[in-house]
Amino acid sequence: MKTLHIQYFAILREQRGESNETLSTESNDAAALYEDLQKTHGFTLPVDRLRVAINGEFQPWPAPVEDGDELVFIPPVAGG
Repeated sequence: MKTLHIQYFAILREQRGESNETLSTESNDAAALYEDLQKTHGFTLPVDRLRVAINGEFQPWPAPVEDGDELVFIPPVAGG
């Protein structure tokens, strides 16, 4: 089990009802974690519409997650 710190923005924050959370997971990579969160929280955006940052750096979706990591899921940004 890993403890991860997750931060949400825009539509993900709205759908979650929170801007961040700390959770325990058995997910081994960012993609698997997002899939679990999608099921749990009902996120409507598919993984291919998001970017993920782990510990402040953009990463590819198969990037491994480690205990204590901080992840940010970043949805598309609307212009304005």
